[in-house]
Amino acid sequence: MKAKRREQKWNFKSKLKDFRFSNLFILTIAGIVNAFGVTLFLFPVKLYDSGISGLSMLLDQLTPPMFTLSVFLIVLNFPVFIFGLRKQGLPFTIYSLFTIGVYSLASFLIMHVLPIDVDLISPLAGTDLLLCAVFGGVISGIGSGLTIRFGGAIDGLDVLSVIFAKKIGISIGTFVMVFDILLYIVCGVVIQSWILPLYSIVTYYVGSKTVDFIVEGFDRSMCAMIVTNKANEISAELSENFKAGGTIVSATGGYSKDEKQIIYFIVNHFQINKLKEIAIGIDRNAFISLQNVADIVKKATE
Repeated sequence: MKAKRREQKWNFKSKLKDFRFSNLFILTIAGIVNAFGVTLFLFPVKLYDSGISGLSMLLDQLTPPMFTLSVFLIVLNFPVFIFGLRKQGLPFTIYSLFTIGVYSLASFLIMHVLPIDVDLISPLAGTDLLLCAVFGGVISGIGSGLTIRFGGAIDGLDVLSVIFAKKIGISIGTFVMVFDILLYIVCGVVIQSWILPLYSIVTYYVGSKTVDFIVEGFDRSMCAMIVTNKANEISAELSENFKAGGTIVSATGGYSKDEKQIIYFIVNHFQINKLKEIAIGIDRNAFISLQNVADIVKKATE
């Protein structure tokens, strides 16, 4: 029995090896920022956030006053993250539940404790639906993006999409989009108006783009794959011009069966034309493929 307890304790510690208490500070800010965007811009004019957050906003409108947005954020999100614990890992689950707790608490304080009137109009944008949709999406997107960047998620829909998207044969992005479309359709039917759900789509789009910028950065890199017979010459010239190294991989032509080489090189958007000029200038038959790179991790070596 003691051996089993020691083993369980060791497993718990091993699962927490990637946990960082320092992340909790940023996640606290993320939860507050998300609450700020939702409660000061979206909730007052009855616009809807995406995912479980948007569902919580709808339920807040349809249920008695005791069932608030903060209550539904906890009740709907916590079971989802516990359900996805095994697949997502313990640090991710702790980060996420902590951020949702901060989001829920901050929403409660803004709506029910602080002297801020959010019942009928936005304190900052009035009744302008476009301003509320855009700024609400941007600000809540910043909160969501910070949460993702520091190891968690602020909405249980992210977990559900990872668990069920593959099982039903669709991508994670499609799963999220279908959920949100169905949510906005239900909102339109319930409130008997399509104006607010349509503006909520603007919020969803702006928010998702903001999350991309926060998570991936404003200056996204590009991966260039150059198929050529003159890899050494092109690689040397690229290194000289961009002060960075590439990777050369041996390859065989799928049709010609000729021996070729592929240069794997990372550039930013402003360097693409220069890269093309160098590669084509040395090998006019070079084949160049460009792809967006979401993130680059470089481990320092001694």
